[in-house]
Amino acid sequence: MSTERPPRRGTWVVIMLAAVAALLLIPQVDEGWKVVVLGVVEGLTEFLPISSTGHLLVASDALRYTGSLGGTFEIFIQLGAVVAVVGYYANELLAQIRDVRHDRATQRLWLAIALAFLPAAIVGIVVRGPIKETLFNPLTIAIALIVGGVALIIIERRPPRDISTSTLTDITPRQAILIGTAQVLALVPGVSRAGASIIGGLLLGLNRTTATAFSFYLAIPTLGLATIVDLLLSLDEVSIADAPSLALGALISGIVAWFTIGWLLRFVASRSFVGFGIYRIIAGLAILLLLAGGML
Repeated sequence: MSTERPPRRGTWVVIMLAAVAALLLIPQVDEGWKVVVLGVVEGLTEFLPISSTGHLLVASDALRYTGSLGGTFEIFIQLGAVVAVVGYYANELLAQIRDVRHDRATQRLWLAIALAFLPAAIVGIVVRGPIKETLFNPLTIAIALIVGGVALIIIERRPPRDISTSTLTDITPRQAILIGTAQVLALVPGVSRAGASIIGGLLLGLNRTTATAFSFYLAIPTLGLATIVDLLLSLDEVSIADAPSLALGALISGIVAWFTIGWLLRFVASRSFVGFGIYRIIAGLAILLLLAGGML
């Protein structure tokens, strides 16, 4: 099963319409330029192993953005990244919908996605409140970035493992469950959902492109549910007046995320994640310095 497809003409039409909608929304949104910046941050970081939530929370603090809604804004605009994945793999997804009743390979793929989705979904629903109250802060993010960066470098420097899985449809239930268990770590802001699931896949014998593509597919239910659940549980903090800023952030993140997906698939085909590990350590140290200086 292909992990990358060239964009169809209709995709560019959708992207242009989204861009026009975003431009029309900017004047309607308080602190519109900050929402645009945060949308770009989300789109750039969601599928890279550097933690989008961590970057968003720190960027919100640095920009003194007042529309965070207790962290709901940062979670909601991930919906744009979900739509980007659906759009990027639209051909494959439509084919899978047609074939799922009789095609065993498609059934195996979506069984793997369901099994990988469950651990983070269950744990996330149970501990959502405590996590947002105690861990959504720059210090936690800085520590998680540094620790995760060191782990990323160590894992990538290990001797190459035998590759047992080269296509999405060959992922086993055991591999899926363990990748999903690794994704639970990403409930801590700064860990990175993409990083946990991709590195988990690599350690379990998936090749680089397959591990990355599976992380993209896994984002559809994981981020989709996280957005819906957080929005429903935060209705007392959100009003109709917040809709334009939420929509603008999601639109910008979706546009940027779509381009990030294609770039990352090409990148991982021939390069390691060591550079991302180094970046995480530098970013974590920078956040600690900003905290020490009272700038966060």
